[in-house]
Amino acid sequence: MKFTELTVHTTNEGSEIIADILWRYTNYGVAISDVKDVIALREDKAMYWDYMDESLTEDRGDVLVKAFISLDETPAVLPRIREDAEEAVSNGRGYINFGTLEMTNKQIEGDDWLEIWRKHFRPLHIGGKIVVCPEWIEYEKKAGEEVVKLDNNMAFGTGEHETTSMCLKLLQEYLTPQSVCIDVGCGSGILGIAAVKLGAKFAYLTDIDDIAVKSAGHNCKINGVDGKVKVSRSDLLESADIRGDIMLANITAEILCRLAPSIPKNLKAGGVLILSGIIESRLQSVLTAFTAQGLSLDKQIKDGEWFALSFRA
Repeated sequence: MKFTELTVHTTNEGSEIIADILWRYTNYGVAISDVKDVIALREDKAMYWDYMDESLTEDRGDVLVKAFISLDETPAVLPRIREDAEEAVSNGRGYINFGTLEMTNKQIEGDDWLEIWRKHFRPLHIGGKIVVCPEWIEYEKKAGEEVVKLDNNMAFGTGEHETTSMCLKLLQEYLTPQSVCIDVGCGSGILGIAAVKLGAKFAYLTDIDDIAVKSAGHNCKINGVDGKVKVSRSDLLESADIRGDIMLANITAEILCRLAPSIPKNLKAGGVLILSGIIESRLQSVLTAFTAQGLSLDKQIKDGEWFALSFRA
């Protein structure tokens, strides 16, 4: 089978948004190539490197997001991808730097690329208890660890990106066995699955993207938590009667501010709200939007260019 390999040049902060767009138009794989990943591999004590070209760790500012699209669908798909990317730029103007968004494509044969793509992923240890592991990798968990397996639709949140890993770290600080958790914009379902694996009583997951909802549902099944998780397609929970001890939202600052008035209705008194996906230029607007809802800032952490916040109701 022949494929089109589409490459989009963007930035670290724009890479997950662009990857999410590309996943709308392919079932064959999306990969993010970032110099930070190369540096992480070099520093991984579990791996041995005989030699690595130091030029690979030079930050040239570009992050490459690649998608593999069936050749017969390419003519119809490429213009739609560009339109969606331009819409993302318009929505994030002044807040998110997407870089050049230069797009190049080439024809490739067969599916050898799939094995190459899969080799990019490795088990990730986050916050001391959670290990995020691709479905196809065998991993024997150690005492005190909980393994979250994800299928090959890895663009919706894998733990690799700083925003996701900060949410997982904060979640581990606040979670109790009686916690009911709500994840707004759940993507792969990683946060809700991790919550249940760590002992949460129940988790509600919502997303507006059909593919994300399908991916989250599948990931819940392969992790054996689908009996304690409900996944639905919506902006937020439709019923104010469903209330969480912990709410999580790892989405862009612009959308967080838009959702701010709606979120408290689903958060219990004394509950915790964890937010991520916030760059420094938008930090104050997010703080203002949520303190205006009567929430008090409990903790603020930073990783790279990104911030995560936890509030108390």
